[in-house]
Amino acid sequence: MFSQPPSALSDGRLPIFVFPSSLKFYSNDQATHKQVLTMYNPYDISLRFKVLSTSPRKFSVVESEGTVKSKCRVDIVIRHQDICIDNEGVGDKFRIQVFERGRRKKIGEKDIPAVLYPSKEMDDTTEDRFETMSVSPKPPRTDIKNLPIQNARPADTSGPGLVVILAAIMCIGALMLPTQGDKGSRLPDYLVLTVNQKLIAAYVLGLITMVLLKT
Repeated sequence: MFSQPPSALSDGRLPIFVFPSSLKFYSNDQATHKQVLTMYNPYDISLRFKVLSTSPRKFSVVESEGTVKSKCRVDIVIRHQDICIDNEGVGDKFRIQVFERGRRKKIGEKDIPAVLYPSKEMDDTTEDRFETMSVSPKPPRTDIKNLPIQNARPADTSGPGLVVILAAIMCIGALMLPTQGDKGSRLPDYLVLTVNQKLIAAYVLGLITMVLLKT
């Protein structure tokens, strides 16, 4: 089973899995005025969540409080209600607080930044900058042989690739393995995973699920 470390619960540091990690709204694209945050719960306990905002008058949230059952996910719909030039470029934040179901003590939280841009062309998000590399002295010219590609087949775009399916099976298998600290396991040590390893497997499985749903 996929458990959570007791220290993370008591210290309020339980890792929270939310996708996407930021929200971008565009004034000239009405389709972006409504965004969806997906929260995953890979743990063995049900989680209660609450959504907060630095600018609650700008946004409306469908079901700002709710429960995520164990091994499930929920979609949180957020709509920008104040699309105007004065709000463009202003950074806001959403904070998702998580509680163990039936208890008041917060066990984790995650901040999601949100920005309204005039258009996608005006998105000033910092990206990696690539530059042309210097050219090294040319070696003596030699003939370059072009070899035929044998047994070439067009890519199948009708469904998910074999690599995606294999990755999903591996993640599911990892989640089914025992966790360090579990009693009664007869498997060798290299098949007993840590909590962090299972967290990564659950997160990757969630991303693969999103890919499979879109295909």
